[in-house]
Amino acid sequence: MTPNLGRPLPADELLHHQTANLMGRVNESDLGWTEKIWFSIPKKDGSIQIDFGLGKYQNRNIFDGFGGISRGRQQWTVRGSRLLSSDPVTMGVGPLSYEIVEPLKKLRVRLDENDVQPVAFEVEFSALNPPFCEDRHLQHDEHGYRAVSDIVRYHQAGTVKGWLSVEGKKQDVTTRDWIAFRDHSWGVRLDVGASPVDLKPARDWGDKDMAHMDFLLNWSPMFMERPDGERYEYHFYLQMRDRKPFYFSGYRNHQDGSQERIARIRPELKYDDYTRRLQGGRIHFDLLNGENRTVEVEVMGESGFHLGCALYLGLDGKKHGMYRGDLFLDGEHVPDTLDRKTLERIHQVRDCVIRLREGDATGYGIFESEVVGEWPEYGLTRENSFI
Repeated sequence: MTPNLGRPLPADELLHHQTANLMGRVNESDLGWTEKIWFSIPKKDGSIQIDFGLGKYQNRNIFDGFGGISRGRQQWTVRGSRLLSSDPVTMGVGPLSYEIVEPLKKLRVRLDENDVQPVAFEVEFSALNPPFCEDRHLQHDEHGYRAVSDIVRYHQAGTVKGWLSVEGKKQDVTTRDWIAFRDHSWGVRLDVGASPVDLKPARDWGDKDMAHMDFLLNWSPMFMERPDGERYEYHFYLQMRDRKPFYFSGYRNHQDGSQERIARIRPELKYDDYTRRLQGGRIHFDLLNGENRTVEVEVMGESGFHLGCALYLGLDGKKHGMYRGDLFLDGEHVPDTLDRKTLERIHQVRDCVIRLREGDATGYGIFESEVVGEWPEYGLTRENSFI
């Protein structure tokens, strides 16, 4: 192994290099560098849902992942972490695995039977539309010096088929009754590993302070289809602090791969004040070309996978990319995700299943939200705020 280059991997055989490095190294020394895979696979009626994700942290020598099932108010989650150097090629950890069957068209995710939780699944994803990129998510610390987030992401809708098992009971996952959304992102990411102890925090507010500010995060892919078979999507990602947007990406995406930029969104949504769970409403999209469009949003069922259990925003002091040992597996069963004390532990952010309508077009989507503080227009009070 040449010390200043490392060891060639099978990927180095391909003509895909973009920097003067082997594929085992990245041109970025930041410990927050991450490449991440995420899937949300709900039954359309919102009764049950699979979530899956992997993270590769090149500069931390860590590969981790999660897989789980949300059924009604219950959630089962399995997490795994290992040294990346133990197997730099395999896209999996423990019982969790990810397979690229046909790039950008067909993928397979799997959670094998395991000793952590009584859940398992194997699902094959087939693309409905091409993948669509979001705007680069570039965000600096509050003083404007260090880039704490610099991420490229694409997302994609698809059909699925396969099976899942909960507590020994197996059921089919069918193309007719289920849908799926996935994304793939890479770059420097916030909240990876423990915060450095010798630096002023990138954000001058902790969890307690954040619970008393006005902060909003909405991320939503929306797949739509007309009776004549035309497929299109809306996607937006909005972050606001003190009611001022500091990141927005929005597009109307078409079946041929073209994208129309959304200039702004005007949500008319309602949330449950106690749980901060979306209840529905409508979203107005003002396109840059002058068009104004409105999508009706209906929340389906009680399922909604809470991403805190997958270490998004952290859980019980654990974060993405932390060293947990050469191979480490854990997880938990949450009996009631709408219990307030439980919510304060596992956080607001959930993959909420939504049904959509725009004129004669109908469809489904995933709505991720975090709405902290007082937002009277959404039915939210400061007294019931939490992260």
